[in-house]
Amino acid sequence: MTKRPSNPGGPAVDRAEGLTIDVRPWARGSVLVLLGELDLDSIHELRTALDRAVAEPASVVVLDCAGLEFCDSTGLNALLRAKARAAADGSRIELARPRPLILRMLELTGATDAFPIRETVPG
Repeated sequence: MTKRPSNPGGPAVDRAEGLTIDVRPWARGSVLVLLGELDLDSIHELRTALDRAVAEPASVVVLDCAGLEFCDSTGLNALLRAKARAAADGSRIELARPRPLILRMLELTGATDAFPIRETVPG
């Protein structure tokens, strides 16, 4: 475990290296707060959380990306696959507050229009 600020200037919290996901319900589905790095080593945690979140048909899953420090092609691939699975069940995945690094990755890969982008997190 390492101590890292959960947000710049915020208090230090204990969390493992990699990815931490905090799931919060909201009226239309779930908010998944992503903290850390989304890559090959942490992809299983994301898949598990997303599978649970889209288990209810016609739900909206918002991924709060404000604390997502890194996402590689494995992470993007998992997000795109989850989006396709969700759409098949009438659900939707949206990204909230993505950092410039994440937005740039979406631009470079041509995935800019794949997800609705929110400026705020519901709930």
